[in-house]
Amino acid sequence: MNETVLILGLVGSLRKNSYNRALLQTASGLVPKEAKLEIFDLAGIPLFNQDLEYQLPETVKEFKNKIRSADAILIVTPEYNYSIPGVLKNAIDWGSRPPGDNAWKGKPAALMSASTGRFGGARAQYHLRQCFVFLDMYPLNRPEVMVSNAKDNFDEQGRLKDDKAKLLIAELLNGLVTWARKLKKQ
Repeated sequence: MNETVLILGLVGSLRKNSYNRALLQTASGLVPKEAKLEIFDLAGIPLFNQDLEYQLPETVKEFKNKIRSADAILIVTPEYNYSIPGVLKNAIDWGSRPPGDNAWKGKPAALMSASTGRFGGARAQYHLRQCFVFLDMYPLNRPEVMVSNAKDNFDEQGRLKDDKAKLLIAELLNGLVTWARKLKKQ
Protein backbone atom coordinates (compact mmCIF):
# COMPACT_ATOMS: atom_id res chain seq x y z
CA MET A 1 0.00 0.00 0.00
CA ASN A 2 1.67 3.19 -1.19
CA GLU A 3 -1.22 5.56 -0.69
CA THR A 4 -0.96 8.49 1.71
CA VAL A 5 -1.92 7.76 5.31
CA LEU A 6 -4.18 10.49 6.68
CA ILE A 7 -3.59 11.22 10.37
CA LEU A 8 -6.15 13.29 12.25
CA GLY A 9 -4.46 15.39 14.96
CA LEU A 10 -6.35 16.56 18.04
CA VAL A 11 -5.19 18.77 20.90
CA GLY A 12 -6.80 18.34 24.31
CA SER A 13 -6.25 22.00 25.18
CA LEU A 14 -8.03 25.16 24.08
CA ARG A 15 -5.28 27.50 25.29
CA LYS A 16 -3.79 29.52 22.43
CA ASN A 17 -0.21 29.09 23.63
CA SER A 18 -0.66 25.54 24.84
CA TYR A 19 2.50 23.45 25.02
CA ASN A 20 0.47 20.58 23.61
CA ARG A 21 -0.64 22.68 20.64
CA ALA A 22 3.05 23.49 20.10
CA LEU A 23 3.88 19.79 20.38
CA LEU A 24 1.34 19.00 17.65
CA GLN A 25 2.84 21.74 15.48
CA THR A 26 6.24 20.13 16.00
CA ALA A 27 4.75 16.80 14.89
CA SER A 28 3.31 18.40 11.75
CA GLY A 29 6.86 19.15 10.64
CA LEU A 30 8.01 15.57 11.30
CA VAL A 31 5.27 13.64 9.47
CA PRO A 32 6.71 10.98 7.15
CA LYS A 33 6.49 11.78 3.43
CA GLU A 34 3.91 9.02 2.91
CA ALA A 35 1.52 10.60 5.43
CA LYS A 36 -0.47 13.78 5.90
CA LEU A 37 -1.45 15.32 9.24
CA GLU A 38 -4.76 17.17 9.38
CA ILE A 39 -5.54 19.07 12.59
CA PHE A 40 -9.10 19.47 13.88
CA ASP A 41 -9.72 22.22 16.43
CA LEU A 42 -11.97 21.00 19.25
CA ALA A 43 -12.92 24.56 20.27
CA GLY A 44 -16.18 24.62 18.30
CA ILE A 45 -17.62 21.38 19.61
CA PRO A 46 -20.53 21.99 22.01
CA LEU A 47 -20.84 20.21 25.33
CA PHE A 48 -22.18 16.69 24.93
CA ASN A 49 -25.94 16.54 25.33
CA GLN A 50 -27.55 13.13 24.99
CA ASP A 51 -30.78 14.83 23.88
CA LEU A 52 -28.96 15.81 20.67
CA GLU A 53 -27.14 12.58 19.87
CA TYR A 54 -29.64 11.61 17.15
CA GLN A 55 -29.72 15.16 15.77
CA LEU A 56 -26.02 15.99 15.84
CA PRO A 57 -24.90 19.61 15.71
CA GLU A 58 -23.13 20.43 12.43
CA THR A 59 -19.69 20.76 14.07
CA VAL A 60 -20.09 17.30 15.57
CA LYS A 61 -21.13 15.83 12.20
CA GLU A 62 -18.02 17.40 10.67
CA PHE A 63 -15.87 16.06 13.50
CA LYS A 64 -17.21 12.52 13.16
CA ASN A 65 -16.68 12.65 9.39
CA LYS A 66 -13.06 13.70 9.94
CA ILE A 67 -12.54 10.79 12.33
CA ARG A 68 -14.06 8.33 9.86
CA SER A 69 -12.02 9.60 6.91
CA ALA A 70 -8.75 9.43 8.86
CA ASP A 71 -6.53 6.36 8.69
CA ALA A 72 -5.11 7.09 12.15
CA ILE A 73 -5.57 9.43 15.11
CA LEU A 74 -2.89 11.45 16.93
CA ILE A 75 -4.00 12.86 20.27
CA VAL A 76 -1.82 15.42 22.01
CA THR A 77 -3.06 16.32 25.45
CA PRO A 78 -2.18 17.94 28.74
CA GLU A 79 -2.93 16.25 32.03
CA TYR A 80 -5.52 17.85 34.30
CA ASN A 81 -6.11 16.41 37.76
CA TYR A 82 -4.38 13.12 36.90
CA SER A 83 -6.63 12.67 33.84
CA ILE A 84 -7.64 14.07 30.47
CA PRO A 85 -9.08 17.55 30.01
CA GLY A 86 -12.84 18.00 29.74
CA VAL A 87 -12.61 19.31 26.17
CA LEU A 88 -10.99 16.06 25.05
CA LYS A 89 -13.38 13.84 26.99
CA ASN A 90 -16.27 15.81 25.48
CA ALA A 91 -14.93 15.20 21.95
CA ILE A 92 -14.42 11.51 22.70
CA ASP A 93 -18.01 11.22 23.92
CA TRP A 94 -19.47 12.92 20.83
CA GLY A 95 -17.34 10.73 18.56
CA SER A 96 -18.63 7.55 20.17
CA ARG A 97 -22.36 8.40 20.25
CA PRO A 98 -25.13 7.50 19.66
CA PRO A 99 -24.88 3.80 20.48
CA GLY A 100 -23.93 1.86 17.36
CA ASP A 101 -22.32 4.92 15.73
CA ASN A 102 -18.82 4.91 17.22
CA ALA A 103 -16.58 6.80 14.78
CA TRP A 104 -13.48 5.80 16.79
CA LYS A 105 -14.00 2.06 16.32
CA GLY A 106 -11.00 0.29 14.80
CA LYS A 107 -8.84 3.42 14.54
CA PRO A 108 -5.12 3.17 15.25
CA ALA A 109 -4.02 5.92 17.61
CA ALA A 110 -0.87 7.50 18.97
CA LEU A 111 -0.50 9.72 22.02
CA MET A 112 1.78 12.56 22.99
CA SER A 113 1.71 14.96 25.90
CA ALA A 114 3.55 17.92 27.34
CA SER A 115 3.38 19.11 30.90
CA THR A 116 5.07 21.66 33.09
CA GLY A 117 5.44 18.86 35.64
CA ARG A 118 8.00 16.10 35.72
CA PHE A 119 5.76 13.27 34.46
CA GLY A 120 5.02 14.87 31.11
CA GLY A 121 1.32 13.99 31.08
CA ALA A 122 1.84 10.26 31.65
CA ARG A 123 -1.31 9.80 33.72
CA ALA A 124 -3.48 11.44 31.05
CA GLN A 125 -2.02 9.10 28.45
CA TYR A 126 -2.67 6.05 30.59
CA HIS A 127 -6.22 7.20 31.25
CA LEU A 128 -6.77 7.66 27.51
CA ARG A 129 -5.59 4.10 26.93
CA GLN A 130 -8.36 2.95 29.27
CA CYS A 131 -10.89 4.87 27.17
CA PHE A 132 -9.50 3.25 24.01
CA VAL A 133 -10.55 -0.17 25.29
CA PHE A 134 -14.23 0.80 25.30
CA LEU A 135 -13.87 2.79 22.07
CA ASP A 136 -12.31 -0.26 20.37
CA MET A 137 -9.26 1.72 19.23
CA TYR A 138 -5.77 0.37 18.68
CA PRO A 139 -3.14 2.49 20.44
CA LEU A 140 0.48 2.36 19.40
CA ASN A 141 2.42 1.24 22.45
CA ARG A 142 5.84 2.73 21.77
CA PRO A 143 7.57 5.06 21.82
CA GLU A 144 5.95 7.00 24.60
CA VAL A 145 6.26 10.74 23.97
CA MET A 146 5.92 12.68 27.21
CA VAL A 147 7.62 16.06 27.32
CA SER A 148 8.16 17.04 30.94
CA ASN A 149 9.17 20.48 32.20
CA ALA A 150 7.57 21.98 29.11
CA LYS A 151 8.34 25.55 30.15
CA ASP A 152 12.04 24.76 29.73
CA ASN A 153 11.64 22.59 26.62
CA PHE A 154 9.82 25.09 24.39
CA ASP A 155 11.07 28.53 23.36
CA GLU A 156 8.99 31.73 23.38
CA GLN A 157 7.70 30.99 19.87
CA GLY A 158 6.47 27.54 20.89
CA ARG A 159 9.28 25.60 19.20
CA LEU A 160 10.36 22.40 20.87
CA LYS A 161 14.03 22.63 21.89
CA ASP A 162 14.46 19.00 23.00
CA ASP A 163 16.13 17.10 20.12
CA LYS A 164 15.62 13.72 21.80
CA ALA A 165 11.87 14.42 21.99
CA LYS A 166 11.86 15.34 18.29
CA LEU A 167 13.45 11.99 17.46
CA LEU A 168 10.81 10.20 19.54
CA ILE A 169 8.03 12.13 17.78
CA ALA A 170 9.40 11.16 14.37
CA GLU A 171 9.65 7.53 15.52
CA LEU A 172 6.09 7.68 16.86
CA LEU A 173 4.73 9.06 13.59
CA ASN A 174 6.59 6.48 11.52
CA GLY A 175 5.25 3.77 13.82
CA LEU A 176 1.71 5.14 13.52
CA VAL A 177 1.90 5.05 9.71
CA THR A 178 3.17 1.46 9.80
CA TRP A 179 0.50 0.49 12.36
CA ALA A 180 -2.28 2.08 10.27
CA ARG A 181 -1.13 0.17 7.21
CA LYS A 182 -0.96 -3.13 9.08
CA LEU A 183 -4.45 -2.70 10.48
CA LYS A 184 -5.86 -1.68 7.10
CA LYS A 185 -4.62 -4.96 5.57
CA GLN A 186 -6.58 -7.06 8.09
